[in-house]
Formats: sequence, structure tokens, C-alpha cells
Amino acid sequence: MKKVVVIGSGVMGRGIAYVSAVGGFHTTLIDINETQLKNAEKEINAIFEKGILRMKLMSEKMEAAKTRLHYSISLSQNVMEADLVIEAVPEVMEIKKNIFEVIDQHAEAHCIFATNTSTMSPTEIGSFTKRPDKVIAMHFFNPVHKMPLVEIIKGLETSEDTANAIKRAAEQMGKETVVINEFPGFVTSRISALVGNEAFYMLQEGVGTPEEIDKAIKLGLNYPMGPFELGDLVGLDTRLNNLNYLHAKLGEKYRPAPLLEQYVKAGRLGRKSGRGVYDYRGKED
Repeated sequence: MKKVVVIGSGVMGRGIAYVSAVGGFHTTLIDINETQLKNAEKEINAIFEKGILRMKLMSEKMEAAKTRLHYSISLSQNVMEADLVIEAVPEVMEIKKNIFEVIDQHAEAHCIFATNTSTMSPTEIGSFTKRPDKVIAMHFFNPVHKMPLVEIIKGLETSEDTANAIKRAAEQMGKETVVINEFPGFVTSRISALVGNEAFYMLQEGVGTPEEIDKAIKLGLNYPMGPFELGDLVGLDTRLNNLNYLHAKLGEKYRPAPLLEQYVKAGRLGRKSGRGVYDYRGKED
């Protein structure tokens, strides 16, 4: 496996492209929105520079990675040359369906398709192609360049060869892996959604302030981030979408807290909007 194509230059896509290039893959980041693609390039270059300043990356390795990383608005042309395509678009099944139908038409027969998703079914996504045995989920975590895990999820038709190839690719990108079978929410999203939702119920009930609840979870349960800090980082709209999906699939214990729904309706989505549970306006990361 030598060439990787990443589709979608949002927060997750640009992070995946970065670790792919640093890992030694010839990587192309694709987006139909040229402005977003340019913003992604700027952000990736900033991550490179921070890596140098913090001595996480040597300058020679950075320059080599930059030469392997390309940006393009042409999907079909780049997919033709890919060994692995990683889709990292919003968690909307219709969007994913359209992308997988297109890449299935243009990619070579050996090419593996991965979807970066925290909840959606690789079995269903595989059904949009003529190669369901080569379709799998790679669940990266935000921020991709810092978080060590990739959760690899096999669909009903995913072959062991595909799972093994993806495990090797993720490890080459510097990641630890777990390989699991598909079930709604996988492992991490099921637990994270429950904890984050329960925190909103506690806030709604007046159990404590966000700061107190986050501190209790971090120091009492040894979590690196509190549930509100994590929710603001991931995006409260993303958290709500995941909960709605899990509620539909797994039942009442995943019913979203009304307060979380209110925050999203108010546009308080977290860091990306400047305000979520906490206020980030006028503050630098």
C-alpha cells in the first residue's frame, strides 16, 4: 500500500491526511470546496510547525512528509491511482452513499475503501459498492495527530485480508489499533455518548456546574478530559447526531438530554462555533 486518498478536508480529514503523509504514504487530500481545501493546507502546515517546535518531528521528516502530501479538487482522477481511500465527510448516509458509488466506479479492483465514522454501518456503506469485502470503518479520534487510537470496524462482508491491511496501514501512521465487529456505536462511541449525555442530564438537574462535573470525572475516574470539554471539542451537534442514531438503534438509554438539544438549537456547538458548554470567544487554543 503506497497511495492514500482522503476525501473531505474538514477537521478529521486534514488530520488523517497529516498522519498518512508523516507515516510515509503518498497522500492526496480531496475536497470540492477550494476555500476549505486551502484552509486545510494552512492548518496542516501549522501542525507541522508545531511538531517541529515541540520536537515531536524532525525537520527532515517534515519536509519529506510535505513532498508526499498533495491537495486536489479532482476525485475521480486521484481515486484511479489509490491503494486506499479514506472517506471523512459529514455523518450523513446519503453523502457517503454518493461518494462510495463514485469511487467504486473509478478505483482499481485492489483498492480498499475506509469510512471514518463513529457510528455508521460499514456493512451498509459496503452495499453501495461492488466490493463490500474491501469496505471497512476506520474511526480516528480528534485531534488525529495527538490521539493514539484507530478503532477498526469490520462489516458483515469485510474480509480478514482487508482488516489486516487496514491494521498495518494504521500502525504505519503511528496508531494503536483495536479490530472489532460491527454493532451500532462500536465500542468507544457507545461509552462516550452515554457519559456525555449523562453529564448533560446532571447539568440540567442542577447537580453541579460544568466545571465541577468535568473536574469530578477527570480526577475521580482518571479521564484525560471531562465530558463537557470533550463534547465541546467534538462538537455538540456531532454528539447529538450520534445520540439520535444510537437512540434509534439501541433504545431509551441513549435518548438525548433536552438541555443538549437546546444548546444545539441555540448554535452553541462547542469550540468550532466559539461557544458550547464553555465560552471560547476571544480565547486561543
